[in-house]
Amino acid sequence: MIDQVISNSSQTEKTTYKTDVAKEKPIRSIAKSISWRVVGTMDTMIISWVVTGHLNTALLIGGVEVVTKMVLYFFHERIWNSVKWGK
Repeated sequence: MIDQVISNSSQTEKTTYKTDVAKEKPIRSIAKSISWRVVGTMDTMIISWVVTGHLNTALLIGGVEVVTKMVLYFFHERIWNSVKWGK
């Protein structure tokens, strides 16, 4: 598995937007990140509320977390979409 990832990344063929878009459009990654963040943020808020006992603190933690995790997930998806292993 690792050797496939390494060998694919060392090839001169690079994934371009044109070839990448045929596999999965960026808007799909955005929609997936939003739907996943709703679930993930609700989980974070509930856990934060249970741990801290303060609803306001839990909402603040969830509000910050939703933005940072959506951005990270989007780039994570785009990077994985360029990996040829497993396709």
